[in-house]
Amino acid sequence: MELRHLRYFVAVVEEQSFTKAAEKLFIAQPPLSRQIQNLEQELGIQLFERGSRPLKTTEAGQFFYLHALKLLSNAEEIKSMTKRIGMTERTVTIGFVSSLLFGLLSNIVYLFKQQHPHLKIEMEEMATTEQIQALKEGRIDVGFGRLRISDPAVKRVLLREERLVAAVHASHPLAQKTEGVYLADLIDQQLFLYPNVNKPNFSTQVRGIFSEYGLEPKKIREVRELQLALGFVAASEGICITPMSAQSIRLTHLTYLPILDESAISPIFMAVRNMDESEDIRALFDSVYQVYDLEAIPYDRSVF
Repeated sequence: MELRHLRYFVAVVEEQSFTKAAEKLFIAQPPLSRQIQNLEQELGIQLFERGSRPLKTTEAGQFFYLHALKLLSNAEEIKSMTKRIGMTERTVTIGFVSSLLFGLLSNIVYLFKQQHPHLKIEMEEMATTEQIQALKEGRIDVGFGRLRISDPAVKRVLLREERLVAAVHASHPLAQKTEGVYLADLIDQQLFLYPNVNKPNFSTQVRGIFSEYGLEPKKIREVRELQLALGFVAASEGICITPMSAQSIRLTHLTYLPILDESAISPIFMAVRNMDESEDIRALFDSVYQVYDLEAIPYDRSVF
């Protein structure tokens, strides 16, 4: 049981509604309900009376609520006192590849800011290869990227693996394959990959996945960025392979199809300096795992 579970529970009690509590916490209702269910399973008791409108606590739930308030109040007091002891402003600089902003990185950074308002957060877009050098030079404190780049001075943590999808025009014959496509279906198509600078990069990664299956696309055009590649697809100029999180980009006539090959994935890494185990870095890891909890994304917490 962690403090965030107490915060979730207290919000539901005070709002007397999962929906209103989710809005207050800036999260979706299903993940919130799932966290409360997990809390009840851990305690081995029912905290809310099922079917009550408005939502009411059980006797045990009311007891838990009162003590949860005390614990949260004590935690806030401890945090406030600690902040007063060290009021000097600290900055955490985050390097990231742009495609991750369409996934969960924006949620992670937002949560990190909300929970640590005393920190100054700066974000710099840069390729994964640039992040490694920036970490070693102290220009950034943490990097989020997609490439497996090893360096003895940098600790790289695999956060998760994201499935790839094919963005196609709604009028394209492949758009009828709603169940998904294979890489072999794409080798004769005009493919738009991105970016076209700072190699190795995501386009290098996609080419490598084709090679892993003994495939070689016949028509590839590399462009500057994801949005430009999807714009070409929306104009019916070809197909773009992109991480699944890019589906949040909605353009007219744009359709996203799952790529069914097992290796059609893009890993997401978080990189820090090898000896950096600062409080701020650990807090950022905590924000990552909190978001993953709410999205029901599996992870291995033992890695850091």
